[in-house]
Amino acid sequence: MLLTPRHSEIIQLAKDKGRVLVEDLAAHFQVTPQTIRKDLNDLCDQRLLTRIHGGALFPSGIENLQYEARRKIAADEKDAIGNAAARLIPDNASLFVNIGTTTEAVSKALLDHKGLMVITNNINVANRMRVYPSIEVVIAGGVVRGSDGGIVGEAAVDFIRQFKVDYAVIGVSAIDHDGALLDFDYREVKVAQAIIANTRHVILVADRTKFERTAPVRIGHLNQVNTFITDRCDIPSVRRILAEAEVELIETSA
Repeated sequence: MLLTPRHSEIIQLAKDKGRVLVEDLAAHFQVTPQTIRKDLNDLCDQRLLTRIHGGALFPSGIENLQYEARRKIAADEKDAIGNAAARLIPDNASLFVNIGTTTEAVSKALLDHKGLMVITNNINVANRMRVYPSIEVVIAGGVVRGSDGGIVGEAAVDFIRQFKVDYAVIGVSAIDHDGALLDFDYREVKVAQAIIANTRHVILVADRTKFERTAPVRIGHLNQVNTFITDRCDIPSVRRILAEAEVELIETSA
């Protein structure tokens, strides 16, 4: 099926930004929201986009979104999540921070903390925090992914297992409605599993778009975390799982 010029531009916008919203597209093209909804439905029927409430995502499938595009998705929400997570972590604490744009937002919010020991497999986090003399940064060894600066592989897993820390800040690519935490790269999953196993208090940070995505590799389950920080959780099954597992839920937009 040949794409119209508007369809092609919608796909490019979704690719650049990670997601597109009906109201924004209607204003951009000066057409009705109903017209845009039909466009999105047509594109999703062709599997060129993935439909979400109020818009569409660039397809996830087995390929993750480009890192810069992911940074732009829900950027304000990620900053609010980062600030909420930073408030939970006291000075003079030890913590893991793994790969992800939301965990990077947490690292930015932690820069005024004192006496932190931060162990990370995220080059972006290490580079941001290393210049602050009150923060000690320890970085894992292993294979560096060119796409996002993440350090993965067995060497990184073995490195993480040397520590037992107070807190972990972890991000995920998707959260299934049955509570499964999911990612794309099995090598990163092994690092995340080692982080969870060697932490006293696990903080999961993820905005609500993670409920609308899927990924093929299982990290673990929501019942393995202590605190879940998101902008909003509207999934009844997820709220039930959190309550049954006594996981603290913090919603920054509630």
